[in-house]
Amino acid sequence: MAERFKAHAWRACSLLTRGHEFESHPLRAFVSKKMDLAHQICKANLVMRIGNGIGEKMDLEKVWQKALSNTEIIRPRVQGLMTFSDTNVPYILLSESSINIGDTVVRKGEVVVKRPSLILPPNHPQFSGFEFEKEGAQENQLINFLLVRGINIPSLRYNNRTDSLDIFEGKLSRAIDHYQQELQMKENVYSGLVAGPEDCWQFSILIFICSQILKNAQTDLRNLFDEHNKKNHP
Repeated sequence: MAERFKAHAWRACSLLTRGHEFESHPLRAFVSKKMDLAHQICKANLVMRIGNGIGEKMDLEKVWQKALSNTEIIRPRVQGLMTFSDTNVPYILLSESSINIGDTVVRKGEVVVKRPSLILPPNHPQFSGFEFEKEGAQENQLINFLLVRGINIPSLRYNNRTDSLDIFEGKLSRAIDHYQQELQMKENVYSGLVAGPEDCWQFSILIFICSQILKNAQTDLRNLFDEHNKKNHP
């Protein structure tokens, strides 16, 4: 899948541009090795991007099961979702790198949960920015796939935006500790920290968002009742 190579390719490009800065023989040998890896990554990225135009369709069942088995919500969003307005839900998704073995892919982004201007039928969510279509899966296929498995997602708009892809030089466990401490130090109650496979990142993010909606359900009901009482008993 083309998306999984982007972080590695971006990192590779920076290695290529910095490759001639070192003069000592040991460092030249080290950089040479890194540059060889960088060329391989850039080549792989190009092949995947070309192949994606005629590429294989995403096996939804296989990817879904992999995401279910391997996605872990390390730190849920502390702040609840808004009941009557849009909510921005930032996240950090950590994945074991399939290219730089022993390193971690860091995907930072946010999902904007929006209430549509028109009332939609039940169980008819709208997704954008998850790039399912690039993997050959249409939105209706995805919704039907989830419904058949008893997964009912509220009829809202879910707009995903990936802000950055980067590499953390260290194992997934180290990356989890690093970003967990970072969020705690900043007292960040808005962002979620998630670990999941890089080749099914879309489902890992959906699992995270669904967990936040479920967590927020009782608060939403209470807010809706309060709003109803205010209108009927001013």
